[in-house]
Amino acid sequence: MQDIRLIATDMDHTLLTEKGQLPPQMGSYIDRLTDAGILFAIASGRPIYTLRKLFAASKEKMAFICDNGGSIYLHGQNIYKSLIPVKEYQEMVGYVLDDTDGRPIVCGLDAAYIPKEDARFVPVYKTFYANVKLVDDIRHLDVEANKFTIYFPNLDSEKQYKDVFGPAFGNRYSVAVSDNDWIDIMNFGVDKGRGMRMLGKELGIKANQMMAFGDSFNDVEMLQTVKYSYRVGNANPGIYQYADYVTGTNDDYGVLQVIKQVLAAQRQG
Repeated sequence: MQDIRLIATDMDHTLLTEKGQLPPQMGSYIDRLTDAGILFAIASGRPIYTLRKLFAASKEKMAFICDNGGSIYLHGQNIYKSLIPVKEYQEMVGYVLDDTDGRPIVCGLDAAYIPKEDARFVPVYKTFYANVKLVDDIRHLDVEANKFTIYFPNLDSEKQYKDVFGPAFGNRYSVAVSDNDWIDIMNFGVDKGRGMRMLGKELGIKANQMMAFGDSFNDVEMLQTVKYSYRVGNANPGIYQYADYVTGTNDDYGVLQVIKQVLAAQRQG
């Protein structure tokens, strides 16, 4: 582990506990990684405006692969964004509203846009999207957006992916199951793995110097990209094959357990 230069982790059910809390003294460990020459990155389906609030004290030292790779920020600066054409996400909105029981979210760079009739879901959405805006006519929304998300109140996203959204959109876009109630759609080729490779190219970091942690299907490409791929103990069994290592659960601070090992190895080097 002495060669590690980039560590990335998913947020929900991976770094965050089931209560949505960061491991204790996380900011201190980010400082220690920075001092050791290791970049700490968050790779999440969450947008930058939410992640910056969670890491307010450390954000300038970190990298953020946001919206499942739809945008990337390094040391406070945007280095990449992949916008979905307006007419294309308008098509997605219409499809979700007319032909499915999912609820559409247009993930703009500044806010999450939802139909006004979905106001009842705002408390759920606020956990992930710090800025939610209700729209009178979301079918004709025209904003910069890098991700389209569908929320499933019936908690059946894996089935929806297999039966509906994979067949409908998978040949034109990157479609990923983020949890049992979310599916994310990005431009084709956009995923967390590509985000890691772009950071590596920007910084001269090779895949064998990267480590990553995940728990669900939208982490698969990231885990396949890096040399040191970890699943947390509570990960979805469907991703076991994509991670070479396993650590403790999110509630046992499994990511932090390995970070401590990395820091110890750096001291011994």
